[in-house]
Order: sequence, then C-alpha cells, then structure tokens
Amino acid sequence: MNELQVELKSQLEKFCLAKIEPFMEHDDETEEFRMSIFTDLGELGFCGMTIPEAYGGAGLTYQDCAVALEEIAKYSVPYAVTVSVSTMVQSIINDFGTEKQKSTFLPPLTAGQEIGAFCLSESGAGSDASSLKTTAKKADGGYILNGTKLWITSGGIAKTYIVMARTGGEGSKGVSAFIVRDGTPGLSFGKKEKKMGWRTSPTREVIFENCFVPEENRLLLEGEGFKVAMAALDKGRITIGSIGVGLAQRALDESVKYSLTRQQFNQPIFDFQGLQFMMADMACETEASRLLVQEAARLYDEGRPNQKIASFAKLKSTDTAMKVTTDAVQILGGVGYTREYPVERFMRDAKVLQIVEGTNQVQRVVIARQLKKEYTTH
Repeated sequence: MNELQVELKSQLEKFCLAKIEPFMEHDDETEEFRMSIFTDLGELGFCGMTIPEAYGGAGLTYQDCAVALEEIAKYSVPYAVTVSVSTMVQSIINDFGTEKQKSTFLPPLTAGQEIGAFCLSESGAGSDASSLKTTAKKADGGYILNGTKLWITSGGIAKTYIVMARTGGEGSKGVSAFIVRDGTPGLSFGKKEKKMGWRTSPTREVIFENCFVPEENRLLLEGEGFKVAMAALDKGRITIGSIGVGLAQRALDESVKYSLTRQQFNQPIFDFQGLQFMMADMACETEASRLLVQEAARLYDEGRPNQKIASFAKLKSTDTAMKVTTDAVQILGGVGYTREYPVERFMRDAKVLQIVEGTNQVQRVVIARQLKKEYTTH
C-alpha cells in the first residue's frame, strides 16, 4: 500500500471500531440500518471515493477504493455493500450522464446525504439480464415505466435509482437506462426481504406503476442501457471482490486470535497441526484474492480494464470469503456457531457475495469466453 492507502485504512479502522463494531450484533439481530453511519462515512469522503472532486467526490483510484471497502467490510459487509452500490450508481452517472445530470444527482450522493440503488434484476431476469420485462413507453416529454425489480439493495432508503427498462424489442439492444428519484408518483416498494445475511442492509422489491420519468433523466440514447449496466458490473466485480477480501481477513483474524487463547489437552489449539494447516490455507487464499483484486483495480485505473482479471478477482475473493468464514466457524467450534462470536454472522454475510454482481457461475462463463477468444486469436 502507498502512503495514502495506509492513511485511508487507519482512518477507517478508527471509525469502524468506534461507530460500527459496537452496534453490529444488535443491528444484525434487529435488521436496523443506521443512516447516520453512512452520512458520517460521507463526511469523511468515503461515499464518493472514485468520483471527481468537481462533483463532491474524493477523486481516488479504484485501488484506493478497494483498500477502503476491504477495511469497512472487516466490520460490516452490509455497510461496505451500501457504499459499493451507491458508488456504482455514481460511476454510471459520471461516466454516461449529461453535465446537468451529474451536477444535479452526484453531489448529495458523494456527500453521503443520499444513497443510490441499481435496478436491473427481475423475477425472470437475473443472470440473463437482457431478458428483462420492465417497460418504458414513450410519452409526451418522457417515458411511462411499468414493471417490478427484485432484490434491490437499499430499496426504500435510496433516493436515486438507476433503472433498466425495455424501450425496444427483445434482447439487450432494446434496453434503456433511466434515473428515477424516490418520491416519483408510480414508484413504490415491496416488503423488506428476510435474508440469511446482510440483515443490516434493506433489500426490497421496487415497483413501477405508470411511473413517469422525464426524457432528460434517460442516460445515453435509447437502446444503450445494457451497455451502461455491463460497464457498471465490470466495476462491481472489483468492489465486491474487495469486500470479500475484507470479510475473509476478519474471519482469519478471529480464528487465529481465538486459537491462540483456547486451550485443549493442555495447549493452545493453534498448536495442533490440523488447525495450523487450515489457517495457513485461509491466509494464503485471502492474500491471493487480495492480489487479484488489486491487479484488476490497477488495470482499470491505468485505462486497461481487463474483464477476465476482474472476473478472476470477483470469483476468487468471494469463493474464498465463503470458505474462510466456514472454516472460521469450524475452528471456533461450538462457540463459533453461536452469536457470542461474530464468525457465524461472517459466514451468513459471505454467501450472497457469490451471487451478487454476476454469480460466480456467470464469472466462470465470462472467463471461459475470454479464454476461447484468446486461444482462437492466437
């Protein structure tokens, strides 16, 4: 890490220990999201890390962002994900929006005063996002949206929604992207989902019933929405990857600390070779994941985004998070399965990292396609 990244990590460690860690067990139990924590992160500059300073962002690189999200994820995956998704919404507006759209929608998001949400998935359009059914019919001065989006992170608490809807025929070329604000007539929300993990982060259905969106809130031209969505998910592979690394690192930390103090057969359980091998593998896989995420972020920052490396990073880091958190529960034994220790929460939070921002099966498809292209070309 460079000097700036060391400072970011140190600042976030102090913040998380003071503002997040004391509440996480309670908030996970009660499914409470504290907007004050998000706002405080915004005041410190962590809610618009990669956005230019002209719009209130910090102007940091994705390598810096990965370090920051990894640190937040050690204490709370849900808050790290909230920052990650809101940052993705900002990147969409920054990359594809008009000057008016940027100046209108970005400042409250970068300041952490508001949260952004990304609306792509539907009941019949998850991994196959190009088959989405939500429609946007042309009307005088804009579009009328009808349809339902599922599993939307920050649904109901976000203020700015990036929505993919069908303006044309079947397939990806019929999809357009829109900015929809909370409070727009015809926009409503379903019940808060009861989830295995990420319980602090609300996930809801987002419903559009004759919801009018002005034409000035469309991103790019009609039919270019799928390009917007895929570009966003390319960045999401890096940010979700970094969250997986942070979660794995915290689970490893808890495992080593516990095993050094827990005595069995008159010695610390760390001294048993079976557990040493487990923790050595956990440390190795976590560091390998971190290096892949850093490489994907570095290539993106240098203007050479590599879809294969980004998919490697997302796949490896989230599979690692699932394996390492599961092993952490095993190492802590009986107490690991109770809420006396946080590793059971880590294990629950890890699972969906393998599903969001493109399932790990989809990442393997992406990697295989790139391999086929490379080997066919050469």
